[in-house]
Amino acid sequence: MSKSIIRKDKTCLNCRYVVENRFCPNCGQENTDTRKTFHHLFIHFFEDLTHYENAFWKTIKNLLFKPATLTKEYLSGKRLSYLAPVRLYIFISFITFFLISLFPPASTEFLKEDSKSPMEKNETRKEKKLNEIIISENTSKKTTGSIQKTISQSKEKDLKASNSHNFEIKTVQELDSIQKFGKQEDKFNSFEYWILKKGIIVVQNNTTEEIIEKGTESFIHNFPKLLLIYMPLFAFFLWLFHDKKRWYYFDHGIFTLHYYSFLLLINLILFIIHKTTSLIGNYSLINFITGLMDVAGVIWMIYYFFPAHHRFYGETRLVSFIKSTCLFFINFIVISIILALFAIYTFINLH
Repeated sequence: MSKSIIRKDKTCLNCRYVVENRFCPNCGQENTDTRKTFHHLFIHFFEDLTHYENAFWKTIKNLLFKPATLTKEYLSGKRLSYLAPVRLYIFISFITFFLISLFPPASTEFLKEDSKSPMEKNETRKEKKLNEIIISENTSKKTTGSIQKTISQSKEKDLKASNSHNFEIKTVQELDSIQKFGKQEDKFNSFEYWILKKGIIVVQNNTTEEIIEKGTESFIHNFPKLLLIYMPLFAFFLWLFHDKKRWYYFDHGIFTLHYYSFLLLINLILFIIHKTTSLIGNYSLINFITGLMDVAGVIWMIYYFFPAHHRFYGETRLVSFIKSTCLFFINFIVISIILALFAIYTFINLH
């Protein structure tokens, strides 16, 4: 309950009704001072999100360890004891993606290598490979002729590989030249041309490090939107597999919100564990424990859907398992396609 001091004036600031107690009997607004300190604003914001007292932790406990309990409780009318599904999802989603954006994954050695473009790195690798061939041949006392032959063969392979459109085109000018003056079988359709042109521009204007950094940042920034877009589709698949008279689309939507909140929460917990253990140091035992937690988290995320589906829809274990398995693979395939398209979209829209 709010600890704000009640105003001496008994007139409601919202509807001008006479207020005898803390809350206005006409509109329900609390008759307290509207001017708050930063401390009061922070506490009010947190209390509003967590719905006061133990509701927040009770919700989290049920969400993690009692599949479908929150959904059943909410649809049965017990709604004041837990966080509302939409509020719960927004709260966990906000915390998860805020922390991920605040503490991005550590750069790999690959990113730290240098800032050359992919084409430059490929050329460097080819040169190194040729040098290794020469050194190897010299070490084994091969003749100069065999060395030249090996180099010549390598160059021929590179030339043959360059005949593939995906590798020989390095500039937009070359691409346009093929479209205008190339043979008919060498030309691209409008969609292929658009994709290739976008890709060439991205590669020309960014190093590999910049592409990965910008792509990761864009992916993390837009992933919450992708989840919001996919949730109605997830609920739609549930609707298709169950009795339309007994279950409304709204019921499947609540189930989906709780399930997605659970997935985000597990990812948030694993993320916090990784960031915490990284502060301790790179020790074998710590890495082993972290790896076990990752495995346990992934297994729980995959398994969770099956008991949640069975307990919520109340079908026999066999029927529930068959439906859950079908739904799992359908969503896995659809999500994989969407993520692939989203990754392509992110890449071609880099600047």
